[in-house]
Amino acid sequence: MPHADSALIPPGLDKSAFWNHVYEQLGVLLEGQRNWVTNLANASSLIYSSLLAFDPFFGHGERTVNWCGFYLASHLLPSPRLSRPVTSLGDSDGTNRLLLGPFCGKPACQFINTTPGKARGVCADAFLKRETVLVPDVDAYPGHIACDGETKSEIVCPLILNVNGTEVALGVLDLDCLALDGFTEEDKEGLTRIAELIVKACDW
Repeated sequence: MPHADSALIPPGLDKSAFWNHVYEQLGVLLEGQRNWVTNLANASSLIYSSLLAFDPFFGHGERTVNWCGFYLASHLLPSPRLSRPVTSLGDSDGTNRLLLGPFCGKPACQFINTTPGKARGVCADAFLKRETVLVPDVDAYPGHIACDGETKSEIVCPLILNVNGTEVALGVLDLDCLALDGFTEEDKEGLTRIAELIVKACDW
């Protein structure tokens, strides 16, 4: 089967079945490949394309997903492996930030500060709290960073890796929507499961 066919969506799926389908298709795409750059590129493309093809998903006509991608802890770029001690996961100058990774959509913010006390925005909060953050109205979210002024709602899932019994936040999976209340608890559950699959499928 051509790889592009993995983004085809069978008719008649409800949202839960949709996310199960995307999860299964992503598992096939990631099989046999451990490079995180390749896997994150395919994951962002599959999720983005699948959402655009799933008519019932948002129920907002053309006002649908407008960005899907990843921000990665700066120590991972360009190094392909998690080689530094867990206690020193910042840049060489002491800055903690997320750098833009593979994505689908319009150009986005190149980095996001995650230094405690200075961090702001949905991605930084999900990364630091190590939990998925669902935002129905980004304009009402304190410290929201507007990469695209048309975005109205957002969901961000952290990528968490267990390193010798310690949870290490590697980055986040970020989705934006052009409609208010674009994402629900069902989406949160489906995307959190997908984020876990991606972490397990890659060598960091």
